[in-house]
Amino acid sequence: MNHAKSYLFILSGSFLFLIACGKKAAESTDLDAAQHAQYDEALKNKKLTYFQSLPDKAINPENPTSAAKVKLGHVLYYDVRLSKNNTISCNSCHNLSKAGVDNLPFSPGDDGSLGGRNSPTTLNAALHFKQFWDGRAKDVEEQAGMPILNPVEMAIPSQDFLVKRLSEVPIYKELFMKAFPNEKNPLTYSNIQKAIAAFERELLTPSRFDQYLKGDSRALTVQEKKGMLSFINIGCINCHSGTLLGGDQFQKFGAYVPYWELTGSKKIDKGLYEITKNEMDMYMFKVPSLRNVAETFPYFHDGSVKDLEQAVRIMGKAQLKYEMSDAEAQNIVAFLKSLSGEVPAFAKEVPKELASK
Repeated sequence: MNHAKSYLFILSGSFLFLIACGKKAAESTDLDAAQHAQYDEALKNKKLTYFQSLPDKAINPENPTSAAKVKLGHVLYYDVRLSKNNTISCNSCHNLSKAGVDNLPFSPGDDGSLGGRNSPTTLNAALHFKQFWDGRAKDVEEQAGMPILNPVEMAIPSQDFLVKRLSEVPIYKELFMKAFPNEKNPLTYSNIQKAIAAFERELLTPSRFDQYLKGDSRALTVQEKKGMLSFINIGCINCHSGTLLGGDQFQKFGAYVPYWELTGSKKIDKGLYEITKNEMDMYMFKVPSLRNVAETFPYFHDGSVKDLEQAVRIMGKAQLKYEMSDAEAQNIVAFLKSLSGEVPAFAKEVPKELASK
């Protein structure tokens, strides 16, 4: 075979190879499109029945937000002066560079002592029906003032102690006046709570899941759609539905199996019962939101499980008496990862007012 024939042979072979590859790519694209269509059809009515996208704002008519109030809350959220010995801030346990958590089972307080329950994320928290694992605060305004005075957490001795401390910081006089312009003496403990809450009401994190709910069928992968369908069909939506996929009710943890038998928890926490002493509230906890759940490990009220797939399997057994297959668990995890959204960029920045602190 001469060089010319050899060259033509190579060209023709390459051409046939390209045709074959193009055909396979087209077939792959067609298959992908068919799978998307299949799961979109299966989810068409269910997704709208069980889920809602995040709102643009988390509004509290009793605490209207303003740029100045959010700014003040941003500064307070990062200021270690809100702890007795100037050791921790709100951001220490609810780190906005880590999806609003510290990824620890229990968070250290002002003197290093550990709290008794896992620190939940502040992302989207303003939309929860109550705050804390036991729901003891009605909203983020009330919640904001409680860790500050908790002796195991920020350990500030009294409301007056903190008001006096902040009154001695020149920048706060200006920030409080701007945030509460109609008040003669705006630097109050109540306004500290309102400002922090106003900032937290900005911490909404829409995700690809919201894009899908709004009609973008390719916002989710086929595997994520499979996971959503399993999530619905298995019964996870009995507790994890709505805007937050949770955060709107109490449920007993361990409906079918005592939770500690599955989690290996070192302490048995009785949940809401600790407050009410009502036997019906034994092991009742606020159902956590699943938004950003892939990043807010470790899981459960005691941070006893680090791995998301393990947590999903535990929930199937404990709450639904259901043993998931590997495919189901992995697909549900893929779906849950689609619930992660971006923290507003400004919120992750340490305010310049604290740069010299």
